Amino acid sequence: MRPATSLLARLLAFAALLVIGAQPVAAQSILRDAETEALLQDLVEPITEAAGLPKGAVDVVLLDDPSINAFVAGGQRIYVHSGLINAADNANMIQGVLAHEMGHITGGHMISGYENMGKAMKIQLLSMLAGIAAAVAGAGDAAMAAMALGQQAAMGTYLSFSRTQESSADAAGVQYLSKAGITGKGSLAFFEKLQNQEFRYGYSQSDEAGFARTHPLSGDRLARLEADYRADPAWDTPPDPEQQERFLRIKAKLFGYLATPQQTLNSYPTYMTSVPARYARAYAYHKESRMEDALAETDALIATDPNDPYFLELKGQVLLESGEPKEAIEPLRRSVEMTKNDPLIATTFAHALLATEDQSHLEEAEKVLRAAVGRDRENPSAWYQLGVVYGARGDIPRARLASAEQQIMSGRPREALQNAESAEHTLPQGSSDWIRAQDVAMQARAELENERSRR
Repeated sequence: MRPATSLLARLLAFAALLVIGAQPVAAQSILRDAETEALLQDLVEPITEAAGLPKGAVDVVLLDDPSINAFVAGGQRIYVHSGLINAADNANMIQGVLAHEMGHITGGHMISGYENMGKAMKIQLLSMLAGIAAAVAGAGDAAMAAMALGQQAAMGTYLSFSRTQESSADAAGVQYLSKAGITGKGSLAFFEKLQNQEFRYGYSQSDEAGFARTHPLSGDRLARLEADYRADPAWDTPPDPEQQERFLRIKAKLFGYLATPQQTLNSYPTYMTSVPARYARAYAYHKESRMEDALAETDALIATDPNDPYFLELKGQVLLESGEPKEAIEPLRRSVEMTKNDPLIATTFAHALLATEDQSHLEEAEKVLRAAVGRDRENPSAWYQLGVVYGARGDIPRARLASAEQQIMSGRPREALQNAESAEHTLPQGSSDWIRAQDVAMQARAELENERSRR
């Protein structure tokens, strides 16, 4: 028999682990690309409308994560892993996933999920306290039994509720795709992919094994959803060929950006001359600092469509990051004009203007960057460059405010607070920038307080 004090220490250590486990998972790195974001937004918009939400109400955010997953983490944002894009064969598959996640949003599942997790943790905490009491009394076996039973009850409470949410989101996804006139073939094909993965990794398809998971088994989902999708009038609606072409482009672009150059060249060898293949190879060559080869691929892309803004953006990016900012300006300026000042492309364009170190470009860079942050405030790079512009023009208060904006988004609340307070003291009182400096300072203080409370 173990001494009660030893067992008590183990139970208290378990309690600490329980609290740590309840903390939010650290956010993955967000991937930003104008062309990719435009496609994902076009894919989700008809589903958003079908769900009864206004246009633009739901954003799709791409995360750098190789796992095949998507989720909603509060608010009206759907997070899609890069691994899901890589695994999907077509845009229709992505829409099936987005429709399912829309079901979580409209069902309020994140709020309900947090509430249910709280109930599960209460069960486990009560059982832990009972275990500690038993340990103090010297009943070690009773203590461990209480802990085990509590953990099993808590998991059963949480997982059964979570699987109910998943089934509800599946049903909502069917409804939204139907209302939007989008076939469910992609959704079913995606579940088949997941089922194949389960077989490959040896997951049991039994109900008992399936219960110990937050998602129903893919086989169960297929059986339940196939009849609904096949009966839907949209079943034989052909997918949008333009969206599929765009999907293949962004899939290759993403692969070229994330994979090693050798992996990219193995998947897209030089004899392949399609747009996706050239896109992927351009990134592979650029990562290896093979500027001439990267530019040869981008020029070949531009030759197929001289007015494609994303081909021009890529050429400008390659030139800029290869130390040729002056040459990058023209293709980037054209890309910005064609996309009506897309914030991400505009930020790259402004970077090229500033990298020339030509003071005559400051006015244009400021104009471009102010428009960029006006449309997309969550762009740390744009704020950083805007701070550089203000600093170069001697406008130190606004330079500090721009730095504070960039720092608060980059997880540096202490520096953000210092710059925001400095800006607040020197900006004209009552101005919009003065009010914004107060807002950033308040946000920074709240984040610092949260950091202190977690210690």
